[in-house]
Amino acid sequence: MSLPSIEETSAQIRAGSLSPVGVVRECLQKIAANSKLNAFITVLGDQALAAAREAEREIAAGRGRGPLHGIPIGIKDFYDTAGIRTTAAFKAFETRVPAKDAAAVAQLQRAGAIIIGKTNMHELGMGTTSLVSHFGPVKNPWNVDYIAGGSSGGSAVAVATGMCFATLDTDAVGSCRLPAACCGVVGFKPTYGLISAEGILEGEKADPAIIALAHAAITTRSAADTAVVLRAIGKLDAPSPRKPSLGRVTNFKATKPVRSLFDKTIKTIRRLGFALQDVTAPFDNPGFDLRNIESDRRTIAARLFKDVDLLILPTTTDTTPTVQDATGNPLALSAENTMFANYYALPAISIPMGRDSNGLPLGLQIVGRPGKDSPLIEFARQFEGGARIE
Repeated sequence: MSLPSIEETSAQIRAGSLSPVGVVRECLQKIAANSKLNAFITVLGDQALAAAREAEREIAAGRGRGPLHGIPIGIKDFYDTAGIRTTAAFKAFETRVPAKDAAAVAQLQRAGAIIIGKTNMHELGMGTTSLVSHFGPVKNPWNVDYIAGGSSGGSAVAVATGMCFATLDTDAVGSCRLPAACCGVVGFKPTYGLISAEGILEGEKADPAIIALAHAAITTRSAADTAVVLRAIGKLDAPSPRKPSLGRVTNFKATKPVRSLFDKTIKTIRRLGFALQDVTAPFDNPGFDLRNIESDRRTIAARLFKDVDLLILPTTTDTTPTVQDATGNPLALSAENTMFANYYALPAISIPMGRDSNGLPLGLQIVGRPGKDSPLIEFARQFEGGARIE
């Protein structure tokens, strides 16, 4: 699925060779053509086209707002959107219409992004398959007999198929990275708090553990596009002038097919000129006790990143499950390799690292120091530019 980047499209819009209206229309056509994938709960066709016309007028008048101006973006249906229903794929919230935009949604709109719709998800974010939704299951764009991952399944599908250029998501145990791995796109969870989570089902009751673990997140088609969106709604630290030192995680859980592809990926990384050393990740320490979470987050950098800048490991423990095998098990796609980054508030990204024997994507996860989001995005960009897995 070769699709244009945000950078390419934005440059054409600014040059006047491409109309935001035409870009939005093309995305709406792809939403309609791929309706069987069920990526969206609410499509804002008329509203998006009206916003695109206004963006076109503003840019022509020299009032451009930056690289997201005129770019169609999807919003996970967890985030409140003023006057537009926000359901979390939950029957009881089917007619829930907030009066106020979530903070990150408002930031996207100030940056000129076009909100094209609200993406489907696993009900209330309580699963990793996106099969459980009041609005029907999300389907994998590469093979509808397989799950899309979750809970941000609709977002990953929408980005992978060109229904939009990026999505605003959440990630509490891997909810953005897992579907990104299943659908062959990039899922990024920044350092906790870097993107505001204010306005996610505002006023509704929430489990304190979910609040502590949940990060705002971004799904795109490339690490470069991730950086563009992050700069618009958060702060990206300055890149380091030196090449990062990499830690190859040795204690992750994975089946033989995943390990085999990861080993090939390691060879590719070495060929790109990066040195690696073996490290262990704190998957079961300190047991995810929320009473200790703040102190653990304060001390993690000194312990985990003493000798390395970034950790690398597979995003998933297994290949993508089939719909048949995952039905009835909302956690059929394991979060065992991803959740530690949520507990410790670490920036983490999943990028495509190849395909399994069924032709479905698998993800490479890169985890960085808290507050140091730029190095992992830059390494992801370099890997994307030079990776040729043999």
